[in-house]
Amino acid sequence: MAEKKTAHRGRIWIISDSQGNLIENIDTDQIFHNAFLHITELSQMGQYALGNLEGWKDFSKKARSGDILVAGRNFGAGSSRQQAVDCFISLKIGLILVPSFGAIYFRNALNSGFPVLKSSVLEELVREKKLETGDEIEVDFLQGEGLSLSKDFSFRVEPMSSVQSDIFKAGNLFNYGKTMLKD
Repeated sequence: MAEKKTAHRGRIWIISDSQGNLIENIDTDQIFHNAFLHITELSQMGQYALGNLEGWKDFSKKARSGDILVAGRNFGAGSSRQQAVDCFISLKIGLILVPSFGAIYFRNALNSGFPVLKSSVLEELVREKKLETGDEIEVDFLQGEGLSLSKDFSFRVEPMSSVQSDIFKAGNLFNYGKTMLKD
């Protein structure tokens, strides 16, 4: 199996309200509505991503493979709904970057090998319009550095922990567990 890249480059989506502020406390029901919990095929989940978040219901039609989500604090609050992670995997979103995550959401994403990172400077960068929807950035998961390729500046990102990195590189928690058995 090829080694996973530990940096990602992509176009960003600033998940903000009508005043341009990052939306906080986006819960798992806003990410993936409970009306669609009967859907079990990963390939079908992406079309419902953010479908219950006012102003973002058409996100799945606009998103492209490799895009990066930037949102407010406590992203993924609420239930342990795995589909709220899987819908972004289905869309091939490359990274979610926020100031903080709901604890269960963070753990579900980590266990799925899906890259989720935190940055305490996002609100300031969005407020000052240094980061805007459509900009291209590159984030190094291990070094903890973000680089705006559109506006030529760098910013701090909390790097993956060694365990998060190991699970990410293995593809998910189950594959990581298999590597532990080999040792």
